[in-house]
Amino acid sequence: MKKYLLLFFAFSSLFAQKKTIDQRVDSVLALMNLDEKVGQLVQYTGGFDTGTRTASPKQGQIELIRSGKLGSLLNIFGAQQTRKVQKIAVEESRLKIPMLFGLDVIHGFRTTFPVPIAEASSWDPKLVEKSARMQAIEASSAGIHWTFNPMVDIARDPRWGRIVEGSGEDPFLGSVMAASRVKGYQGDDLAAANSIAACAKHFAAYGAAEGGRDYNTVELTERTLREVYLRPFKSALDAGAATFMVSFNEIGGVPSSANPFLLKKILRDEWKFDGFVVSDWNSIGELVPHGIAKDLKEAARLGINTGVDIDMEANAYHRHLADLVNENKVSIRDLDESVRRVLKIKFRLGLFDDPYKYCSADREKKTIRNEEMIKATREAAKRSAVLLKNENHLLPLKKDLKRIAVIGPLANSKVDPLGPWNQQGDSADVVTVVEGIKNKINGKAEIIYSKGCTIDGKSKNGFNDAVAAAEKSEIVILCLGESLTMSGEARSRASLDLPGVQNELAELLQKTGKPIIAVLMNGRPLTINYLAENIPAILETWFLGNESGNAIADILFGDYNPSGKLPVTFPKSVGQVPLYYNHKNTGRPNNPAHQMYTTSYTDFTNAPLYPFGFGLSYTTFEYSNLSLSKNKISKEESIIASIDVKNTGDLEGEEIVQLYIRDLVGSVTRPVKELKDFKKIYLKPGELKHLEFVISPDKLKFYDINMNFTVEPGDFKLFIGTNSVDLKEAAFSVLE
Repeated sequence: MKKYLLLFFAFSSLFAQKKTIDQRVDSVLALMNLDEKVGQLVQYTGGFDTGTRTASPKQGQIELIRSGKLGSLLNIFGAQQTRKVQKIAVEESRLKIPMLFGLDVIHGFRTTFPVPIAEASSWDPKLVEKSARMQAIEASSAGIHWTFNPMVDIARDPRWGRIVEGSGEDPFLGSVMAASRVKGYQGDDLAAANSIAACAKHFAAYGAAEGGRDYNTVELTERTLREVYLRPFKSALDAGAATFMVSFNEIGGVPSSANPFLLKKILRDEWKFDGFVVSDWNSIGELVPHGIAKDLKEAARLGINTGVDIDMEANAYHRHLADLVNENKVSIRDLDESVRRVLKIKFRLGLFDDPYKYCSADREKKTIRNEEMIKATREAAKRSAVLLKNENHLLPLKKDLKRIAVIGPLANSKVDPLGPWNQQGDSADVVTVVEGIKNKINGKAEIIYSKGCTIDGKSKNGFNDAVAAAEKSEIVILCLGESLTMSGEARSRASLDLPGVQNELAELLQKTGKPIIAVLMNGRPLTINYLAENIPAILETWFLGNESGNAIADILFGDYNPSGKLPVTFPKSVGQVPLYYNHKNTGRPNNPAHQMYTTSYTDFTNAPLYPFGFGLSYTTFEYSNLSLSKNKISKEESIIASIDVKNTGDLEGEEIVQLYIRDLVGSVTRPVKELKDFKKIYLKPGELKHLEFVISPDKLKFYDINMNFTVEPGDFKLFIGTNSVDLKEAAFSVLE
């Protein structure tokens, strides 16, 4: 039998050289019966044993595979396990069509990298691409073909728990990060054994859920949809994303799993996407509680007719799709198109040529958490942290300290630094802050650890111990924030304050008079007003993964100068939410000096705690000599903006130079500013660099009053600086 299979695959490979993928797909499709076609559009999850940390098919799934009625599985992993399942598909089924194995590789498989919002804080596309590449190499070695990532949803509301999975509030930055992740996962060749198919999700506007409540309704205009929420999806598609996933939410009364405007008009007709679309978990079944399908059969009809190719876990296609075809409620032509798209991805992955290419136990053993993986996640972690405050140059710390207090519920946590969606991440692999500092100090100082309190509990029993630890020490490193279970899917929060009594712990420690550095771990912006006003140094680390403690220690002791910038605005109060930098001006703009009858609060400020793009360094940078190559251009011309940036401090460092544009008058209102470009530069002390940015017509286009994507003539402002507030300004005009 094995000899026969080797000959079969060798013949298939030789045959493939003479035929295109489309021709090969059609050849397979012509052999399939109705049940086998439906089977390619059915996806179920395997079962996971938390005790042994292994996954296997559930009861009945093996027979479905054997009969050609199940085309893909999620949550099945491991080279040996996937080989066993794949063997049934390619040796025991009638047509020997290989299975597709998908998994939520969000920020790592076994080696846990920083959460996506943290990596977006690096503003480093190459770093993000490398991180995704490493994740793909590791996941593919464990039999995974396909990740349900990147999540490219724009999120302007930090109450939404899934903000942690994306790149923040800005469509330009989000688009850059989306493309980088797709390129990283898929590599230069999707057929390579260490590449996995990417899945841009959640299509579309899931991050705009009302009230920040997960799964909630979305209400926005087509203009906002196209200008803000769709741009990262288009970027992912242009980067080659093989698949898309629909979102749970509705827009304008139509859930995404049954939205022809999204899936047919935009995705297929306008963007010419030729990959397949997968539902989110049971999102087709949820058309029933949404109220647009009376039962699961009608939900299946709506899903397939709209263009959702694979039904994840709703059981709708498996139960009803064949009947719908036989009843002429679904055309065989539409069914074939969905099957064709799924088969095409399997061919592009090379599974028909070698279905076991991802199933090498030897490669898996050599790849999982190897030295290169660990080095890569530490590098990503260092570059993902954001220095929010550093009063009187408290940081970096001197290495001749004798006693250091490390306090807080997250100071020695082995679990929480993994962050949500940590897949097969193991707490045993996590380096805590306490451990990282001990590694850095190497016995040259006494480390006094005190938990102080739990993350969300009310007990203050540990306060006295924490104060005693602080009083014995020269410096206090206070680790506060959220648990990993407070962020992610179904983890919306009505409050953005530090949970439990953590703020009270900070207040008590501040009274000791000891210098304090607050180290934050969290999956969303928090309202940390007390810390911002009273604690001299604050380092935002999000959830940095396995190497958290080592990376944080690298930063605290100056072996790495922090360079991250916020990809999302930090509010002062949850009452300001949604709060984002690229808002509209309105007819009565906010005027802090005269707030009455302007768009403002009577009891609070409009200003954020920390603006989009904000982040400090241990050195300082000076911007000067902003100039434009022209002050007047035609609609087809480009303009070059140049600026000098100098390191005016004593340490080498990296700066993220940000460029924003404002269209002053348009046929529709325009944002007060929009990020259009950025550059990350490295400067030695005293070094000056002259930077140039090309402002092409594409950077000036928007959807006009007639929904045409165009450049309108008029006056513009251009801003370059260190964040979305601290900027140099110039002006230019686009002529008729």
